[in-house]
Amino acid sequence: MSIGYLALVLHAHLPFVRHPESDYVLEEEWLFEAITETYVPLIQSFEGLRRDGVNFKLTMSLTPPLVSMLLDPLLQERYDEHLSKLEELAEMEIERNAYNGHLKYLSEHYATEFKGVRQTWEKYHGNLVAAFKQFFDSNNLEIITCGATHGYLPLMKMYPQAVWAQIQVACEHYEQTFGCPPNGIWLPECAYYEGLERMLADAGLRYFLTDGHGILYGRPRPRFGTYAPIFTTAGVAAFGRDHESSQQVWSSEVGYPGAPEYREFYRDLGWDADYEYIKPYVMPNGQRKNVGIKYHKITGRGLGLGDKQLYDPYWAREKSAEHAGNFMFNRVQQVEHLYGIMQRKPIIVSPYDAELFGHWWYEGPWFLDYLFRKTWFDQSTYEMTHLADYLKTNPTQQVVNPAQSSWGFKGFHEYWLNETNSWIYPHLHKATERMIELSKRNAVDELETRALNQAARELLLAQSSDWAFIMRTGTMVPYAVRRTRSHLMRFHKLYEDVLQGKIDSGWLEKVEAIDNIFPNINYKVYRPL
Repeated sequence: MSIGYLALVLHAHLPFVRHPESDYVLEEEWLFEAITETYVPLIQSFEGLRRDGVNFKLTMSLTPPLVSMLLDPLLQERYDEHLSKLEELAEMEIERNAYNGHLKYLSEHYATEFKGVRQTWEKYHGNLVAAFKQFFDSNNLEIITCGATHGYLPLMKMYPQAVWAQIQVACEHYEQTFGCPPNGIWLPECAYYEGLERMLADAGLRYFLTDGHGILYGRPRPRFGTYAPIFTTAGVAAFGRDHESSQQVWSSEVGYPGAPEYREFYRDLGWDADYEYIKPYVMPNGQRKNVGIKYHKITGRGLGLGDKQLYDPYWAREKSAEHAGNFMFNRVQQVEHLYGIMQRKPIIVSPYDAELFGHWWYEGPWFLDYLFRKTWFDQSTYEMTHLADYLKTNPTQQVVNPAQSSWGFKGFHEYWLNETNSWIYPHLHKATERMIELSKRNAVDELETRALNQAARELLLAQSSDWAFIMRTGTMVPYAVRRTRSHLMRFHKLYEDVLQGKIDSGWLEKVEAIDNIFPNINYKVYRPL
C-alpha cells in the first residue's frame, strides 16, 4: 500500500500566433519547435508506456490558444513544410559529415528523430489534439483548461466581466473540443486573487492550481501546508506547487537540466554552419536563426559557446535515467517523512511548463518516461495520480481562503506590471469598458453580430499575458508590442463602426480570417454579471 501521491502537472501553452496574411513569420516557429521537440516526444512516450503496461497518470493543461493552433489547417500545413525542411537538412548533414565520425553519428540521430516525428505526425493526420485525447479517454491523462487567452486575471479584477469572459470562453472551448466540461483550470501564470474562486465555481470547475505561497499564506493557516489541497469557501479545491520537487527539475542552476552531459540549447547549426550552405534553411530574408539541430553539450559552467564539447545522446539518455531515479528516490524520502508527520497520505504537486521538457531541456521527455517506469516498477511508497482522481478518492479537505499569488518572479504581480509593460493596461482597461458597453447591445443583423463577436476576440487576444511577459524578458519585444497594438486598434475600429452603423464587411472578413480563434464565441459573455 502506498503512503502518498505524486502529481506531475504540465502546462502546455503558447500564445496565439497565426499569420495567414504573410508567407513567413518567425514567431509561428514557436509552435513548430514545440511540436517537434515537446508535444510529439510526449505522445511517443505515452504510447510506449501504454504498450508496456505502465498505467501512468499525468495532469496536463492544453490552453485554448494552443488547441486552436494545433487544430488549424493552415498551421498544420506550414508545420508539415517546416518538418520537411528539417528532414532534408538532417540528410544533408549526414552527407556533409561523412568523414567526421561523431558529427555523422549526431546527424544520423537527428535524421532518425525527425523521421519518428514524421511517422507520429502522419499517424494522427496532423491532429495532435486527438492524439492527446486518446490518453484522456483512457484516464491516463487529465486534460485541464486555462484562461481563454492566458489573460493575467488579478490585473483584470476591477472588471469582473473580463475575468468571467476569460474563464467562460475557455470552458466552452474545452467542451467543444473534448466533449465534456473541464474539471480543473491552470490559472494563467498560477495567478490568484481573493474572490476568483466564486467565478470558477460558477463556471463548473472543481479545482485550480496556484503557487505554494498562495496556500501557505491562506487563512486559516493550512494544517498540511501544500501537501494536501484546500477547499475554498466556494467549494473549489486549490492545489499548491511543491517547491522542492519543482526546483529540482526547472532550475538550470541547481536542477537537473544544467548537467554537463545534456544538450546545449544556445548553440545551434543555424549560427554555426557556413552561410551559403545554411541559407536555404534560415529566414527567407537570409537572416540566421535556430534550425533545431544542435551538436554540442553544456560541457561545464562558465564556458563560452565556442568551448562546448560535442554532445552524445547515449550518455545524455543515461544521465536522464539517473536523474529520474534520483527524483524518485527524493520523492520516496519526502513522502515517508511527510506521512510520519501528517499521519495521512501527502500529495506532492509538481507543476512545470510543458515546453521545458524537450524544447528547453532536450532530455526532458526521456526523464519523464524513465520516471513513470521507475515509479511503476521500482517503488511502492507513492502512487502517481492526476488531480481529478485524487479529489474523487480524497473528498474531505480543510477549508482555507488562499492568498494572492503567482508563480512569477517574487511571487506576486510585478512581472506583468512594471516599467516595461505598464503602458498597456490603460489601453486594455479602456477596451474592456467599451466591450462591456457593446455587450449590452442587441445586434440588429448578422453583420453586427459578427462585428461584436470579433471585437470580443480582439480584446481577448490583446489581454494575453504573454505580451506583457515578453516585454519584461526583453526578447522579441517589437513583436509583443505590435500584437498588443494591432488587436487594440482592430477592437477600437470595430467599436466605432458598430456605434456608427457603418461596418466595413470586407475589412471584417479579412480580420475574421486572421484572428479566427473561438469561432463560436458570443459577445454577450461580457454582459454585467
